[in-house]
Amino acid sequence: MDEHESGAAASGASGRLARYVVAATLVRSADGGAVVAIVLLAHASGQPDWASGLLGASITAPHLLGPFIARRLDTARDGRKIIAASALIHGTFLGVAGLMLPVTWAVVPALLLILSGMFGPMLTGGVSSRLPSIVGRSQKSQRRAQSWDVASYGISGTLGPAAVAWIAATSSPLVATLALATAAIAGAGAVLALPRQSPLHDPGTVPSPAHTLGSIWRFGPLRRTLGLTVIVAFSVAVLPIYAVAVAPSLGDAALAGTLVAGYGVGSLTGSAVLMAWPLRGDSDKLTSVLAAVVAAALLLVIATPNFTTALLAFGAAGIANSLFFAATLAARSEYAPLETRGQVFIWVGALKIAAGSAGTAVAGTLISGASWLPVAIVAALSAAAATVCLIQRSKGRT
Repeated sequence: MDEHESGAAASGASGRLARYVVAATLVRSADGGAVVAIVLLAHASGQPDWASGLLGASITAPHLLGPFIARRLDTARDGRKIIAASALIHGTFLGVAGLMLPVTWAVVPALLLILSGMFGPMLTGGVSSRLPSIVGRSQKSQRRAQSWDVASYGISGTLGPAAVAWIAATSSPLVATLALATAAIAGAGAVLALPRQSPLHDPGTVPSPAHTLGSIWRFGPLRRTLGLTVIVAFSVAVLPIYAVAVAPSLGDAALAGTLVAGYGVGSLTGSAVLMAWPLRGDSDKLTSVLAAVVAAALLLVIATPNFTTALLAFGAAGIANSLFFAATLAARSEYAPLETRGQVFIWVGALKIAAGSAGTAVAGTLISGASWLPVAIVAALSAAAATVCLIQRSKGRT
């Protein structure tokens, strides 16, 4: 390949990656901002706090059902259509639920939100599973693309809720909800503009979701990736609760929002670092090492004596988690069998979301005592898990 052809190939890969980032950010912003939009809309509609919480849970809890529809992604002749249809369904049910919430019993929009939430994992892990077909096969190109994928998660996780808050304040929560629904539907069209991934020669070889989960657990690198992903997600979910608990002692209860924003800025900073310097080395080892780095960052959070150092520590935790997340994406890409790649991505993503919800709940229960205790516990848990995985890997266990 001459210099002109090489440049054209690189330009083509960059264009495909840019389209991927746009599509991923659109659909993930809709998924990431949905809970905030629905809770705000429920409050504006006069729903009690308990009903608002249940409506928010109605769109997050069904993520656990996502893996049971994920097999279709691996067996489809054109996986783009499956993801685009998922984005379309997610956006449509979200929008209709928003329209129904102010005018009917809460159970009706709750059912619609459950249906919408079932397709959420397709917009996170399902989209990520398409990334290997978009860039070159070299580890360097794959890792750089995964860095952009981490950025997409960071941008959408920040942009979705922020856009909802701004639109709700300047217009109404209903308009914010409909804006998210529109983003998901627009994202469906953007997904169809991505390159098509070659279908499997024999879709019959694709196992069931339960069998796929079992195979993940039996294969060392994927088991360690899944286990560490779940534990780290459980751990970092403690941080917003800790921020609320510790903010008054740092000067003002309102500083909790700033601390959480610092974590978000750290995540985006980590994404930027990864774009310039993608991770190198074996992804199985990287996940364990970076899980230990997350544990160290969590300990740093509770060791800070004032607001400035606490803000820096929250930012450091965001950076550490961003690097860890990139390592897990690399491990899923490199170790997942071709016939179950979509299911592997979605299983890990769905269990990660469930673990994050559990971490928030546990932190809320424990925080009434010493505010530092939940963070110390999850830091120790992450460190222990990382150590066990490193020992298993050093002994060659599968």
